Amino acid sequence: MPQVYIALGGNIEPAARMTQAARALKARFPDVHFSACYRNPAVGFEGAEFLNAVAGFSTELSIIELLQALHAIEEQCGRARSDPKWGPRAMDMDLLLYGDEVGTGPGYTLPRPDLARRIYMLRPLAELAPQLRHPIAGRTMTELLADSSEGGAVMTRSASDLNAV
Repeated sequence: MPQVYIALGGNIEPAARMTQAARALKARFPDVHFSACYRNPAVGFEGAEFLNAVAGFSTELSIIELLQALHAIEEQCGRARSDPKWGPRAMDMDLLLYGDEVGTGPGYTLPRPDLARRIYMLRPLAELAPQLRHPIAGRTMTELLADSSEGGAVMTRSASDLNAV
């Protein structure tokens, strides 16, 4: 079974929505584990700060089935598929890595192309799986984080512990 990593975050009632999403992920993927939650400014638009984390788990679902499951959890957490791309979010889940899979399909590119550039995804992933190697770059998440131009971006660790919900 492939090991999967997803980013999750939101800025509409973020603590409550992250807890709700964590519970839904635990119900569907029993071996899920979470990074710490981080508060950071909105990226790409003006808005309330986000709460972000990364989750890792194994799954027998295909990529398409996994994306459908993640979209269903997003909707349970208050996200409408019609929400604008760069705007407030109740919950946003992005597939970062699906094992060592490299490629594109309907609604996805693996690994996520902006993973090494988006500190709100990279920092929690490097915390959760520091020695995990990027399937294209061949470098660990820790190495990618150290080289990130956003490495000094303001992110505040939250007291929220999704592993405890």
